[in-house]
Amino acid sequence: MSVDTSEVRRIAHLSRLAMNDDQARDFAGGLSDIFAFVEQLDGAAIDGVEPMAHPLDAEQRLRPDAVTESDRRETFQAIAPAVEGGLYLVPRVIE
Repeated sequence: MSVDTSEVRRIAHLSRLAMNDDQARDFAGGLSDIFAFVEQLDGAAIDGVEPMAHPLDAEQRLRPDAVTESDRRETFQAIAPAVEGGLYLVPRVIE
């Protein structure tokens, strides 16, 4: 599939993007290359290939789920301008 500059200009107009002729030409070429690559991938034989979440068979290193800081809520709320019922009160911004 090939993309020409008129299609790029139309998409740019719908997206409200300013684009000159050189940029439209560059984008048309880049998009055409991407679509050509996708068409090439579409022809790959994938029969019997299992879907996977990641190409490498690796596990994420996760930190232990443990509390590492003490509860300092009272300290922080003591210096807050307005607190009620354990919640911070803030000025209304939406009417």
